[in-house]
Amino acid sequence: METLQADIFTGGLFETNSYYLPDSRILVDAPEDTADWLQRQGHHVDTLLLTHGHVDHVWDAARIQREHGCAVYYHADTAPMVLDPEFYKRVGFLWSIEPLVAGLHLGECSDVALGGVIFQVLEVPGHCPGSLCFLHKASGVLLGGDVLFAGGVGRWDLPGGDRELLLSGIRSKLLTLGDEIRVWPGHGPTTTIGRERVGNPYLQD
Repeated sequence: METLQADIFTGGLFETNSYYLPDSRILVDAPEDTADWLQRQGHHVDTLLLTHGHVDHVWDAARIQREHGCAVYYHADTAPMVLDPEFYKRVGFLWSIEPLVAGLHLGECSDVALGGVIFQVLEVPGHCPGSLCFLHKASGVLLGGDVLFAGGVGRWDLPGGDRELLLSGIRSKLLTLGDEIRVWPGHGPTTTIGRERVGNPYLQD
């Protein structure tokens, strides 16, 4: 089995994880201060993958797109959140963001080459419309965004959230992947599908 190398940056008020894959120059998610971290590390981004459009995951996305000239991929349901600078204010939050230049839309697919790397893309909404997980089958790593955490799941009380949709998607699409799959989540430490299957309190009923 291949090994997927990643440099991890955790930034912003909500301690959001961002994953930089140096071999392919892919970045997954862009929390606050990611752009400065990339500069300090000397990392160049060719491809930015957004797991979903919540502000803590896309805060630096437009700056990174502008400074690195990278391709940006996200689900079509994410587009309003990253293209409209006033989106969050309209749903009751204080934030405004620098909008992206339109990127490339992704949906669920079994195998797709993104930045030269083959991923299976899984759509698992419920935390946020258009939430995507990226499975790197060759290394057994799931870049899971805010769907499944160590001992938890994504919150469903924000606009567009749906508890039953989230939990059913986790059970039908993630727990079926195999217990050995490692989960690199949007917040907190890494875990495995097997560990969450038997110990995650949200998945025991």
